[in-house]
Amino acid sequence: MTPVPKTPEEIMIMREAGRITALALQAMREAVQPGVSTKDLDTIAVDVLRKHGAKAAFLGYPPGSPHPFPASITVSINEELVHGIPRADRLLKEGDIISLDFGAVYNGYVGDAAFSMGVGKISREAQRLLDMTEQALHKGIDTARAGNQTSDISRAIQRFVESRGYNVAREYTGHGVGRAMHEEPQVPNWWPSSGRQRVRGWRSVRLEPGITFALEPMVIAGRAETKVLSDHWTVVTQDGSLCAHFEHTIAITPDGPPLILTLL
Repeated sequence: MTPVPKTPEEIMIMREAGRITALALQAMREAVQPGVSTKDLDTIAVDVLRKHGAKAAFLGYPPGSPHPFPASITVSINEELVHGIPRADRLLKEGDIISLDFGAVYNGYVGDAAFSMGVGKISREAQRLLDMTEQALHKGIDTARAGNQTSDISRAIQRFVESRGYNVAREYTGHGVGRAMHEEPQVPNWWPSSGRQRVRGWRSVRLEPGITFALEPMVIAGRAETKVLSDHWTVVTQDGSLCAHFEHTIAITPDGPPLILTLL
């Protein structure tokens, strides 16, 4: 399916959804410290949604699933890559890496963003992983320009990450965002160097003004392989290595860099 560009009016609504998303993430960032439960962070995000008349994009997703997501945020710690479920008995510890992912629905449009950070004092190696993953996101954003292909973004992220000695997760991708949380195009964080236009069913798409999608490098300090835990959601690295995740929703512009819709 070909992605449908958004109108300027739609992008304005998405910008507000993105701002609400950013506000919730900022409130959670300020609350992160040893002893805080991951459920506490979910409660903080829900409070932001209520204040701004928005809804949680993740809660109950996907509709009709036998295992719908049971919370408003995903919170993943250390070897957990994405989709961790908040719990009242899961307390943050000094030295952890935490990844917080959140989506808000405002007037029928979605904003989706994520970040990773350390809890208290973390190791130099963990901080390097965080810094490099955030840099990889901005490498992708810098490549997201009208006339380029989504595969150009994928290769830019992969080359940057692998040149630093890390790996990107292969099973999970960036994705179109708009009226639904997952639309076209799919934007993986890797792409073969052969120039192929399709990989694993993903199709490289030419970027046009108004196309909106979330870029989200998921970077692993060890091997790229992952697995899903018995809760049906939490994705962890198979070798137990640390990982990090940063994400922004962006809109392609007629010329120049994209608009980042999930900034304050």
